[in-house]
Amino acid sequence: MDEQGRKQLRDEYYIDGINCEPMFFEKECEMVNKKYHKNYRYDEIKSHHYVLSFDSSDKTERGLTGEKAQQLGLEFARKNFPGHQMLVVTHTDGHNHSGNIHVHIVLNSVRKETVAEEDFMERPCDHKAGYKHHQTRALLSHLQKSLMELCEREKLHQIDLLSPSASKITQEEYWAQRRGQKNLDEINKQIIEDGYIPTQTKFQTQKQKIREAVDELAAVSKSFEEFQSQLFEKYKITVIEKRGRYSYHLPEREKNISERSLGTHYGKEYLSNIYGSRAVVEIPDIRPTKDYDPNYDYHADPIAIIYIRSNLRLVTDLQTCVKAQQSQVYAHKVKLTNLKQMAETIVYVQEHGYDTRDDLQNQYNEILSKGQRAKSALNAVSAELKVTNMQLKHLGSYYANRRIYNQMTKELNKKEFRKEHQKELTAYKESKEWLKGQFPDGTFPTVKELQIKKEALENRKETLQSNYEYYRDYEKDLKTVTFNVDEILGLDAERHPSKQPEVLLS
Repeated sequence: MDEQGRKQLRDEYYIDGINCEPMFFEKECEMVNKKYHKNYRYDEIKSHHYVLSFDSSDKTERGLTGEKAQQLGLEFARKNFPGHQMLVVTHTDGHNHSGNIHVHIVLNSVRKETVAEEDFMERPCDHKAGYKHHQTRALLSHLQKSLMELCEREKLHQIDLLSPSASKITQEEYWAQRRGQKNLDEINKQIIEDGYIPTQTKFQTQKQKIREAVDELAAVSKSFEEFQSQLFEKYKITVIEKRGRYSYHLPEREKNISERSLGTHYGKEYLSNIYGSRAVVEIPDIRPTKDYDPNYDYHADPIAIIYIRSNLRLVTDLQTCVKAQQSQVYAHKVKLTNLKQMAETIVYVQEHGYDTRDDLQNQYNEILSKGQRAKSALNAVSAELKVTNMQLKHLGSYYANRRIYNQMTKELNKKEFRKEHQKELTAYKESKEWLKGQFPDGTFPTVKELQIKKEALENRKETLQSNYEYYRDYEKDLKTVTFNVDEILGLDAERHPSKQPEVLLS
C-alpha cells in the first residue's frame, strides 16, 4: 500500500503457471471445473493457497534471491501438488516490507490431469483427474517435512514445523491484532493532539492477554490452585481443568479459549512442570547505580528503576522505601510480583515526571475534572442523538400515514374509513402532535436532513466516547498509582483511613 492506502505494484516479483498460462489462470480453471462438473456451488472450496515464507536473513547470509526462491517454489509445487493448475508467485519484500521472501502457491481445487500415485496420497482417487484436492493433517505434515528437507538441502534457515508452537498465533489473530492496533493508533492520535499521553499504546488480542497473564503468574505460583486463584484475582481470567487440559475464560467472552489455541506453553503438561520454580525471589541489591535512560525499557525490567539516579524527589523517596524492605523476612513475606509492581509504580512516576506527591495529586484532580467534563459532553450528545432518533421515528410515521389521512378527507363515509384505518390514523395524529412540539412553527425537516444530522451526531459521540474512556482509564491509573505511592511511603493509613489495600499497578 502507498501512504494513502492504495494498492501499488511491488518492486520485484515473479509469476509462473503450472499446467496453465498464468495470465489466464482463472479462465482455464473454469474450463476444467466445467468439464468435471465441479465448483459450481457457492459453498464449494474452489482453490487452496499455500505460502512458503523464508527467513529474512536468508537474503543476506545465504544468498537467497527472488529468482532462486521462485524456482524452489515451482519445485515444491510440482512435487507436492501434481496434476493441478497452479499459480506460483514470489515477492521479495515480505508483508509490508518486512524483508522476508514469500512464495505463494494457489491451486485449483480440481485436479486437471491424472498423475502417478504418490505415497502421501491417502485416497485412491487422489491422483486422478476430476477429483478435488484433499487437505488432511497427514498431508500438512508431509508438506512441512518436504519444506524442511528443501531448506536443509539449500542450506537455508528453518524452524521445526513439526513441533507444536509454543505460542500459536493464527492468521486470524494476526490480522485482528493489526486492525486493533490501527484503531488504537487513530484514537491515540486524537488524544495526543489534545495534549495528553495515551495510557495504552499497544493493542492486545484476547488470546495475547491470556498468554501474558499466564507467563507472569505461572512462574511464581506453587500449585495449580494458587495459579488459578491469582489469575482470577489479578486479571479476572478463569482457568478450568477438564479431561487433562486447561481452558481459559475472559469475562467479556461467552466461550472458553482452549490451551490448544494458545500454544503448548499454556497447557497443563507444560505449566505443571514450572509451578513454583521461581516462587520467591529477592530484589537483587548488587546492581550499580546508573543515570536514568529514557530509551531503556523499564517495563520489561522494572527492578532496574530502583537503581537509577533521579532528580525527582518522589522517585528517590520511593526507591529508599522499597530498598529498605529488602530484608530476608520481607523477601519471604512478599512475592516477586508484588515487588515488581512496586517498581512499576516508580517507573510510572519517573516517566511522567512527578517531583512530589502533590504533583501527582494535582494531576489526578485535573484528569478527574476533565473526565467529568468529557462525560457531560458525551451525555449531552447522547441525549441529542436520542431526540434525533425519536424525530426520525415520528417523521417516518407521519409521512407513511399521511397518505391514509389525505385519503380519508376525500371519503364520503369517513366514519367507516376511520374504523378500517384506526391504527394508521392514530399513529399519524400522535406523530404530528409530537412533531409540532418539537417544531412549533409547523415546518418539519426532511428525513434526509435528519439522517445527515444523526450521522454527524454519531461521529461526534464516537469521538467523545473515546475521549471519555481515555480520561476514565487515565484517572483509574492515577488513582492506583497514588494509592501505591502512599502504601510504599507508609502514608496509606493517613490518606486512606477507611480503605483496604488495592491491587498494585501492573
